[in-house]
Amino acid sequence: VYDMLYGTRTLKELKFLRFVKKPNFDFMKIRKFAFAFSAALVLMGLVSFAEILRGDANMGVDFSGGSLLQYKADQPFQLDEVRSAFKKNGYPGIDLQQVTGENRLIVKIKKSEETVGHLAEEITAVLTKEEAGKGFILESQSEIGSSVSAVLRNKAIQAIAISLLGVLFYLAIRFDMSFGLAAAAATFHDVLAVLGICWLLNMEITLLLVTALLTLAGYSLNDSVVVFDRIRENKQKTPNANLFTIINNSINQVLGRSIVTSLTTALVLVALFFFGGSAIHAFSFTLLLGIIIGTYSSVFIASPLLTLKKSRG
Repeated sequence: VYDMLYGTRTLKELKFLRFVKKPNFDFMKIRKFAFAFSAALVLMGLVSFAEILRGDANMGVDFSGGSLLQYKADQPFQLDEVRSAFKKNGYPGIDLQQVTGENRLIVKIKKSEETVGHLAEEITAVLTKEEAGKGFILESQSEIGSSVSAVLRNKAIQAIAISLLGVLFYLAIRFDMSFGLAAAAATFHDVLAVLGICWLLNMEITLLLVTALLTLAGYSLNDSVVVFDRIRENKQKTPNANLFTIINNSINQVLGRSIVTSLTTALVLVALFFFGGSAIHAFSFTLLLGIIIGTYSSVFIASPLLTLKKSRG
């Protein structure tokens, strides 16, 4: 298909965002509205962060504590079938992991009044009844205590903080400190905004969601770097031009690239969400939110933040 499209010059004639020819939008004109909207997102993110620190959010078993059971099966099994079996028997929020190639199943379940008692026997009974031909045998059982959960939560926060410092350091070297601060602020905005929306939707805060937030930080940085690189290039070409004009022109020049890149990435995430299985629903949905917010922030937040320090290019 690719060879056919390339041979007929279809790919060669495609332009980034052909349906928007030479865009000339005044992004700086609405920067105050964008700042107000983003302030609301950040505020919601800070509230969700406080709820997470207190443990009042919908925390996953890694952060809230619970039980971990490991099973060995005699026959290969499908994780989605096992998940459906648990959901059918009243365990919809159970965390399942499959050890590929070893026929092993790891079951994590949060502490609650419903799980107090003979948890291992109950889980084993479900597997024996619903997956009778697989021969599941309980190998080990352990508890994830509150101290371990606190350590994991703190390490997740540290990982996000280190990523933000890395963003600041990288852009301070590549451009200058003002670019680094703007990019770090935009990345901080993206992470908090996505976290706030996930909290508002009562999504479970898991290590997989934290992984999505760290991935988002990298994507947001890449988007901002593209815009910043064009701003620096245009400043060198027209050193006496107004900074607002330079930023507007730079954003318009890379707008097609930003939207097309975001759309193609979003299409992959949509496919993962619908066809990748329920195990990665939260991961793909969180990244999809991040793509939308990251593209928005690179245009309406990161670049306009540069004007807070300088009024002239």
